[in-house]
Amino acid sequence: MDDQPRNLKAMLSEAKDTSELMVDLAYASLFFDDDDMADEVVELEELLSELVHEMRSVCVLAARSPRDADSIAGVLHLISAIERMGNAAVDIAKIVTHHLGIPAALVSDLAAAQEISHRVRVRDDSALAHRTLDDAELPTETGLRVVAIRRAKEWLIDPEDDEMLRPGDVLILRGAADGIPELRVLAGAPEWREATLSEDTALGDIDRAVDVLVEMKDVSEGAVGLAYSALLFNDQGLAAEVSSLENRLDEMRERLELWVLRGAAETVDPSALRGLLHLGGAAEEIGDAAQQMVWLVEENEELHPVLNAALGDTDDVIMRVPVAEGSELAGQVLSSAGLGDDTGFHLLALHRNGRYFYRPRPGMRIEPGDDLVASGPWEGREDLARQAGFRLIADDETGEIELVRAGAE
Repeated sequence: MDDQPRNLKAMLSEAKDTSELMVDLAYASLFFDDDDMADEVVELEELLSELVHEMRSVCVLAARSPRDADSIAGVLHLISAIERMGNAAVDIAKIVTHHLGIPAALVSDLAAAQEISHRVRVRDDSALAHRTLDDAELPTETGLRVVAIRRAKEWLIDPEDDEMLRPGDVLILRGAADGIPELRVLAGAPEWREATLSEDTALGDIDRAVDVLVEMKDVSEGAVGLAYSALLFNDQGLAAEVSSLENRLDEMRERLELWVLRGAAETVDPSALRGLLHLGGAAEEIGDAAQQMVWLVEENEELHPVLNAALGDTDDVIMRVPVAEGSELAGQVLSSAGLGDDTGFHLLALHRNGRYFYRPRPGMRIEPGDDLVASGPWEGREDLARQAGFRLIADDETGEIELVRAGAE
């Protein structure tokens, strides 16, 4: 980690990105049955632990009065929740490193995710070696974007476009699985062969457990995205939605345990099912971390200005954009709106008439006046605003943005 002093805002942004990257990689290690990916999660835990320790030290030094202490307590609360999420990611990775057992049906269902994470090492004389990320154009060429680089023992989280790729760099990327073959060709890596997992258990009850577990994965990750949104916008409605999702996770874990125990009675060796229970606990822990984040909003606690600054300056930024009458998105069905394809943004929730729709169904139609809460890359903000019928004006000095109706003077 960089030995140069850093401010709390920068460290919070890096900690948020690191914890989310850990969760992505942990689930990817399950999908690919890849010990190396699981090991990357453990390495990132060391980075996150250093960040957490340094941030806590800064917070203690910053509290010079009772009012300071009360405000800093909220920052410490968020730091603890981020650490909790990272620990849950390590628990997921242990399913692979400790060979706890995962049914092939779960791996198959994980493949249906919109985005997965992958790791690849840049070889000498490959098409990526000695080129900048901007020159490589990986999002265009492969549909995968670099979210981190491990260079020897150094981690570069959210690298800049002018970062030069070097032989030996390990790239951590996120995107569509079908771009992996082309990516590995560009990196000079061997052809990727998915792990062949044998299925020893009779399905039925286990099928039901797998379905519940995949839903728990989606709900827990969605809860985290909405929790950061609730903090960024200080929104009670979003905070209430996160609490509702956490309650759903509790109910789903109970159902998961029931189906796994019933399935275990049908198989000779139930040890292969331990991973399902372990993963269910980790998914619930991620949801609990999300609920811990929004406690600050629910209790109307004063939010330290550094929280808003840090959450708006991370790898994936969160935007709340209204949909204007006559815009590209107005009247579009979500499944055909091309939101993610064109902007890189993922819809977390849709707000309509005072109600939040979490993970709205693909057949839902976007209406003028809707508010979209979405997460995506910094560079996609202007495209998202344009599709919703607005121009995005950013203040380079403060980082604040303003949405101006397209065509308005």
